[in-house]
Amino acid sequence: MAEAEDNVSIPELSSLLQLDPYLQPFEKDFKRRYGLFQKQLSLLEEAEGGFDQFTRSYWSFGAHRQPDNSLVFKEWAPAAEALFLTGEFNGWDKFAHPYQKKEFGKWELHIPPKEDNTPAVPHNSKLKVVVHTKEGERLYRISPWATYVNKVSTAVVYDWVLWDPPQPYVHKHPRPRKPRSLRIYESHVGIASPEGKVASYSNFTHNVLPRIKDLGYNCIQLMAIMEHAYYASFGYQVTSFFAASSRFGTPDELKELIDVAHSMGIVVLLDVVHSHASKNTEDGLNKFDGSDSCFFHSGPRGEHALWDSRLFNYSSWEVLRFLLSNLRWWMEEYRFDGFRFDGVTSMLYHHHGMGAGFSGDYSEYFGLQVDEDSLVYLMLANHILHSLYEDCITIAEDVSGMPTLCRPIKEGGCGFDYRLAMAIPDKWIQILKEFKDEDWNMGNIVHTLTNRRYGESCIAYAESHDQALVGDKTLAFWLMDKEMYTSMSTLMPMNPIIDRGIQLHKMIRLLTHGLGGEGYLNFMGNEFGHPEWLDFPRVGNNESYHYARRQFNLLDTDHLRYRQLYLFDRDMNRTEDKYGWLAAPPAYVTAKHEGDKVIIFERGNVIFIFNFHPVNSYSSYRVAVEAAGKYKIKLDSDEVQYGGHGRLDHNTEFFTESIPFNGRANSMQVYIPCRTAVVLANEEIDYCY
Repeated sequence: MAEAEDNVSIPELSSLLQLDPYLQPFEKDFKRRYGLFQKQLSLLEEAEGGFDQFTRSYWSFGAHRQPDNSLVFKEWAPAAEALFLTGEFNGWDKFAHPYQKKEFGKWELHIPPKEDNTPAVPHNSKLKVVVHTKEGERLYRISPWATYVNKVSTAVVYDWVLWDPPQPYVHKHPRPRKPRSLRIYESHVGIASPEGKVASYSNFTHNVLPRIKDLGYNCIQLMAIMEHAYYASFGYQVTSFFAASSRFGTPDELKELIDVAHSMGIVVLLDVVHSHASKNTEDGLNKFDGSDSCFFHSGPRGEHALWDSRLFNYSSWEVLRFLLSNLRWWMEEYRFDGFRFDGVTSMLYHHHGMGAGFSGDYSEYFGLQVDEDSLVYLMLANHILHSLYEDCITIAEDVSGMPTLCRPIKEGGCGFDYRLAMAIPDKWIQILKEFKDEDWNMGNIVHTLTNRRYGESCIAYAESHDQALVGDKTLAFWLMDKEMYTSMSTLMPMNPIIDRGIQLHKMIRLLTHGLGGEGYLNFMGNEFGHPEWLDFPRVGNNESYHYARRQFNLLDTDHLRYRQLYLFDRDMNRTEDKYGWLAAPPAYVTAKHEGDKVIIFERGNVIFIFNFHPVNSYSSYRVAVEAAGKYKIKLDSDEVQYGGHGRLDHNTEFFTESIPFNGRANSMQVYIPCRTAVVLANEEIDYCY
């Protein structure tokens, strides 16, 4: 094996090792991984004519109407003894339409058109695959390639429904180009309404997209789109991988949502779950052909003990076909612009991250604990997506800090564009739970926000859906708690709790936005300080929708302070859009003063100043800057329209002096009120980035 590794040549490995010399001892690991990746690509070329054809397998598997209106059904069920198709079209006859057995565990069925030349199975009719096992069992299954499934409200199990509309949706708008600065609005269609019900794709298109556009987000990350039988799983127990969830509407309504987002210049990412699958059998992938394996590892390796779900066998040719074609399907059929890959830590390691502390020691990321089948799958996925779609965006949800996850494959990396900066929200929650304001550690906050691998882009966020789930609560609720029920009106003076909460909510978000990464993410509703937490209808809460909604109505009441937080979030994004700090190199921090509770940094020729002190304001605080010139305020959290106290004069011009300070060539003196964040820009610099 060592000889084989020595023969592998990674085109730009030397660049990677130059970037991070501490990776040098693991050169053989990189070569082995790259060799396995190359081998899979070669096999695809030999056996399938390349990845382009292979990843379009959804053209042949599942159900397809031919030009002559005949229908072709195709499945992979290697352990099955026989396969039949039954449904409304044949009066649920279990034996009338047998599949023919082909090689490599494939099964095919051809059904000619009816006498009037219409398809034998019409659009919107129910179907089931009948699987006969070698043990003599008869099982009813949904095709793994089903593109639409639904269920009547009283049913427990989903039905496979043939989706073949006479006039399918036609996309009208081109995909926007990949944004240089990624500002993500993480969204869940079902909760995107103040009403206590499952909201629809159409509601999102008409009522939520305009808000997202107004707020200045240029990317939407859609959760819970892949069909999941259990609503309260938040979409993470997927049952039908090619089907858009029918509880929100039809496939065409989702296509319209994405099309309208594109018309607004907004890209749309799918939260894709390829790390595991639901254990459901009748309406899931589990035991599709009656065996314990099929799409998954058999035995303990095929089970996730914590998630109670099944784990894919990424070394299987047909599993690769299924998952890689699944990515291609969402890109082609729905015109998504990329993916946020869920549960990447679970995929990367045989221990799935359970019981692993991840101290940062490099030996934790190499060796026998790494699941190289999964790693190679992720390399293949990124290589194929970026080869076929120049502007495709891929984001990894990894808590382990695996090095090179976001470096190019030609260097030996995994090829993701971004990773989620998952330590940042945990830090904010910890601070709010455990520390008094006067004990906040500026150095520790800066360390958490800047502690990322050089050359690997991160998505920073103060809170996502994870922090809002039942058992926790939103940052706004941590800050203001029950006062939010009675004291959010602008018609009364702010009490100290609301005043503190409003100011810190803005400062936490701007500090995260400016310092924490190369992209920024916000979970829907949190931009305006959404109260309480998230909880889906389930037995434990009497199937209540009370916490499974977003109260956008709070924004439309002008005298409530939610509007002030909304306006700040909007102007924060718009200011970034103008000055482009997310696309700039990491910030240069010039001050993290513990006594003053001040953090100051420079990024993309923009100066960020934060005074977290509860009571101390500073009249002539010296601020280090590199570029000389005249600076003016471009964003001020203390503006009255944002719920601030209006203590800064925006006509003030700050002129630099050639007094070197804190490692910068120039400096200037600035007034910074307590609990205030300010962004200053140089009037003499062209910021077209």
